[in-house]
Amino acid sequence: HPEEYEDGEFVDAPTWLAGLEGAKAGIAMLGDPALGTLSYSQGWGPEVEFVDRGVVHQIGRPDCVEADCYADVLVVAEFNVLEAGAFQLKYFAPGVGNIRVGWTGTDTTQEELELVSVEQLDAAEMDEVRDEALALEAHAYEISEVYAETEPLERR
Repeated sequence: HPEEYEDGEFVDAPTWLAGLEGAKAGIAMLGDPALGTLSYSQGWGPEVEFVDRGVVHQIGRPDCVEADCYADVLVVAEFNVLEAGAFQLKYFAPGVGNIRVGWTGTDTTQEELELVSVEQLDAAEMDEVRDEALALEAHAYEISEVYAETEPLERR
């Protein structure tokens, strides 16, 4: 459930959820990534034109971001068949996860992100994060017809 804002104002929520409105779940990352593997579906949400695919782009490369330097980084190139020339590159470090988002291709409007710190939350901080997540979910029920078809989360 992404929410899009312009100048701090909510403008859209192109939500797709597997099993609703023809949407199908995909694969976030292959269990045994290898170069030369065919591209794979990362999900299909036809109502919002989400047709992203991923393909292993690089394996075992070093990469440094503000947070740290990592060895054995996996790079997955993601693309949407409806957006020619745009490839988002996601960099994954073992034991950490996504450390960088970059891009390649002819579309120069792509975002770039970089991990700046890794922090472990204590129990009180986790409670705050859970409360914020539930508040975001409550907003999703207010603005998304698709999300409203699901059962709300309950605080344990």
